[in-house]
Amino acid sequence: MSRDHGDVQPTGDGQETNSGHPSSSALVGVIGVIGVIGVIGVIGVLELAELNGMQTLLMSGTYRMVSEEEQALRAKLERLTVKDHGPVFGPCASLPDHTKQKAKDELNETDEKKVAAAKELRGIMKEKAEAGDELAKGVMDTFGEKPDSLLVRFIRARKYDVPRAFELMKGYVRFRKEYPELFENLTPEAVRSTIEAGYPGILPSRDKYGRVVLLFNIENWDYEEITFDEARTPTMHLDKHAPRFPFTWVQDSFILRAYCVILEKLLENEETQINGFCIIENFKGFTMQQAAGIKPTELKKMVDMLQPWYFTTTYNVVKPLMKGKLLEREFDADILPSEFDGKGSKYDGKATAAKLFD
Repeated sequence: MSRDHGDVQPTGDGQETNSGHPSSSALVGVIGVIGVIGVIGVIGVLELAELNGMQTLLMSGTYRMVSEEEQALRAKLERLTVKDHGPVFGPCASLPDHTKQKAKDELNETDEKKVAAAKELRGIMKEKAEAGDELAKGVMDTFGEKPDSLLVRFIRARKYDVPRAFELMKGYVRFRKEYPELFENLTPEAVRSTIEAGYPGILPSRDKYGRVVLLFNIENWDYEEITFDEARTPTMHLDKHAPRFPFTWVQDSFILRAYCVILEKLLENEETQINGFCIIENFKGFTMQQAAGIKPTELKKMVDMLQPWYFTTTYNVVKPLMKGKLLEREFDADILPSEFDGKGSKYDGKATAAKLFD
């Protein structure tokens, strides 16, 4: 039940008055609300009202009953495990109820707001494009004919602040314009070898918060074989997925292009849109030679790509110093590979690539 006390005031005898002014027994109603504050969610402000010639503080705003089901879902959110979430790869068949509650609480999402926000966003896109904004035109060209579900990705990323969601879309278009080399001939096969090598890795299970966990293990990174952001001359590769012509010419892929493909692919899943990602980085054995393989301009691209999106936390795990304690506290050891002090087997990049693309 929702009550807006600008229109309806509680009275001491349980009756309501439609007057915009408080009745003489309004304080009793306020005291009654305060008495059951543990059951009723109160969103309101204190306003100073004149009552019978005296200055009295009254509470006004929106009162909403919190159902037992909603309370139970919120309680569950406090004790989630990795088993409470859906798969990482592929679309989300059905959002878990606790994830819907999280979207409601943290993103202000309801089915009605989803429809209204997408409509509002389309209106902003059209208005800004017609006003001559070049980036807005790019947004319109890129997303104008796309379904609402794609727009909702950006709306969720900005917690239903629609103007900010539009700015995020502009950032997406700007990034692709500034770094076209990252997207040229960008196909799964162009980055498959990089993902099979584990740059980055993707855990097959979500963490207890429902996030997708990416891995970057710099210890075994061959910076000459797998570049951070530098295309090499196209070479011939054996493609076992093309039986008619098993050899194809593809660019040697590099890490930033792999991230581009991974983000687009995994964000098709609604559970990932709501819960986000985190990255675990292992810098054990990081050498000056490896550092020389990363240019400042490449790091800027990395920041430009990841910052606007869904990365809630980056865990920089330097094993000789951290001794895995941060991982033990934040992650279930059963989902972590042995290279990251977990109980799982060694990370298998080929299996990940197969789940991602096949």
